[in-house]
Amino acid sequence: MHQKTNWTQFGTLISVFFFWGFVAASNDILIPVFQEKFHLSQTQSQLVSFAFYIAYTVGSLIYVGISKAVGMDLLNKIGYKNGIAAGLVLSAIGTLLFYPAANTSSFVLMLSGLFIVGLGFSLQQIAANPLAIVIGDPKTGSQRLIMAGGVNNFGTTIGPLLVSFAIFGSISNVHPIASIESVKTPYLILGLAFLLVAVFFKFSSIPNKIDLDHVNAAESVPAGDTLLVKKRSAISYPQLWLGMIGIFVYVGVEVSTASNLPKYLKTDLLIPTDKVAPFISLYWASLMIGRWTGSVEAFNLKKTATNLLKLIMPYLAFGVFLGVNAIAKHDISPFYIYSLVIIAMIAGNFLSRGNPARMLLIFATLGITALIIGMLTSGMTSVYAFASVGLFCSTLWPCIFTLAVAGLGRHTNQGSSLLIMMIMGGGWISLLQGKVSEIGAIGIHGSYIVGVACFAYLAFYAIRAKSLLKSQGIDYDALQSAGGH
Repeated sequence: MHQKTNWTQFGTLISVFFFWGFVAASNDILIPVFQEKFHLSQTQSQLVSFAFYIAYTVGSLIYVGISKAVGMDLLNKIGYKNGIAAGLVLSAIGTLLFYPAANTSSFVLMLSGLFIVGLGFSLQQIAANPLAIVIGDPKTGSQRLIMAGGVNNFGTTIGPLLVSFAIFGSISNVHPIASIESVKTPYLILGLAFLLVAVFFKFSSIPNKIDLDHVNAAESVPAGDTLLVKKRSAISYPQLWLGMIGIFVYVGVEVSTASNLPKYLKTDLLIPTDKVAPFISLYWASLMIGRWTGSVEAFNLKKTATNLLKLIMPYLAFGVFLGVNAIAKHDISPFYIYSLVIIAMIAGNFLSRGNPARMLLIFATLGITALIIGMLTSGMTSVYAFASVGLFCSTLWPCIFTLAVAGLGRHTNQGSSLLIMMIMGGGWISLLQGKVSEIGAIGIHGSYIVGVACFAYLAFYAIRAKSLLKSQGIDYDALQSAGGH
């Protein structure tokens, strides 16, 4: 029997996806502020991204350790709804550290606060993704996760704008002044929001226990008569461990492109710190544009209507970006021409024809092209090129995730947790690009070669994974996306 999506439960659930995006993108506003106030090198400033994203790995390891200690999966013991509420409370505790950190001007305390926020997010991620699948038909669970990813990127779009406003004040100020003390207020407010949502979750109708065996059976991948390869553990499947590297470099290039952008804007375009928010917002809005486009498949419309929406949805999302920036009183006229760049993403979407390996290869190639154009040009042309990396990263998570867990069967959950651990790439790759930018002959402009290397691996993985899966009797004719970062 077809199971209808419980949209009330889903609406409650996606609030945490919003928070993940809001905080992640807001870090890109903190980086230049901390760099100025704490007199940090570019590498040191990237510790903001490192502290936040490494927390996902540490959180996953703690989760596995506790699960083994108690003799059963932690979420099965405490409940999924309770797990999200606990994660929100933990993240709220992290935001409280911003108060003493701001009062004492302690960079270490600031990083500690972000790390604890990330720990809370890791528990929320582990619980929220399977919940999104079971509150409706498991066969359309991946589309709900893409929709949740679109909400995540709405948070990434407005996060930099709101945090920038909170730190710098009105954009109309001729000489806006930022201080470390000004950072604590937005994060204390965010902590209060975490606590309120935690209480709301606790008393919501979201299920606390779920049947993952049923979900796995419903989501099984068509692979001919039988899977040709059955192994003892998830890591024994080459598509998984190669996919783990894929997630590492994908999150790495997604985060490092944005986190190093403020330095590029300031150094090469002479844009002051208080004016970078619209450009950071454009980058994260680009991910929203791609994911809103990908979510069209969730509506089960006829092919003609689906194709039409694939043309309309990206510009609807772009309109949201323009609207929130206009409300924030930023000059949006320089961004109109970006509407032409979006055409490349739309073309890539249609050319992929729903095949995850083909989409990964096409979008990785477009990402390489965008970064090379950015490094070979200057001015706004380079900014648009670097920002467009968000467009081409937008659908990579579901592509990599789908290919990596295909054919794992009963090892799928283990494989999924290993993939989530690799989110730490956002921290390591950001640090690497920051270090490369300090090499005199390369500089911040040329440091984006790090991103080119990341996309090159993803193109390799697209080709290799397709070959590996075919040898195991798995051949995708249509994209079955899974997940969203």
